[in-house]
Amino acid sequence: MPASATSFRRSIGEKSYPGYDPKTGAAPNTPLEQIRVVIADDHPVARQGLSAILGSMDDIEVVAEATDGEEACQLYRQHAPDVLIVDIRMPKKDGLQVVEELMAGHRPKPRIIVITTYEDEEDIRRAVRAGAKGYLVKVADCEQIEQAVRTVAAGQSLFPTEITLKLVEAVACPELSKRERQVLEYLANGRSNKEIGAILYISELTVKGHVRSILEKLNAKGRSEAIAIAIKRGLIRANA
Repeated sequence: MPASATSFRRSIGEKSYPGYDPKTGAAPNTPLEQIRVVIADDHPVARQGLSAILGSMDDIEVVAEATDGEEACQLYRQHAPDVLIVDIRMPKKDGLQVVEELMAGHRPKPRIIVITTYEDEEDIRRAVRAGAKGYLVKVADCEQIEQAVRTVAAGQSLFPTEITLKLVEAVACPELSKRERQVLEYLANGRSNKEIGAILYISELTVKGHVRSILEKLNAKGRSEAIAIAIKRGLIRANA
């Protein structure tokens, strides 16, 4: 190219540094903007597995790892990551307490992904209500984990299809009270109304009232059906 033409192209602002690609407008060696992540999980294998998956990606950096809920809050405040991935079941503070605490005390709002072994309707409901941007189960594959981190880092929400369906079901059904869930768990353990009353320091008549309310809210014809529905929806554990 003649020198005059080269000078003209530079005068109108064309980049000419080594490696510049005029089609894409960027140099191939331009550093990628890093997505900074903190992982909180008390299970070493799960935590290290997540760290390895995310650490293998050029533009994602795991800046810290926490082993309990209190440490998760401390590390979030220390590092201010783009994304916090937090397990629901952790000592000292569970993952939902972490979400609620950080959401209440930080501006801008943290971008948090909750990860758990269970698809528990009550946990999902609480996580969404607290402000979590994503929800993953621990059987999620590498692609799902990567997609969740990138989506949440971009300020958007991402919930897998099975979680979304549970959310729809949760919204459509009346929520059990804390006391009703306690009664239901004792029913699942084979306790009688009298035994449940003694354990919870309430009258047998009050227990019967809770049972009626549970059956109505779960649209169940009897106790066995109510227990089966509750287990299916993740309101109680199968071995509760």
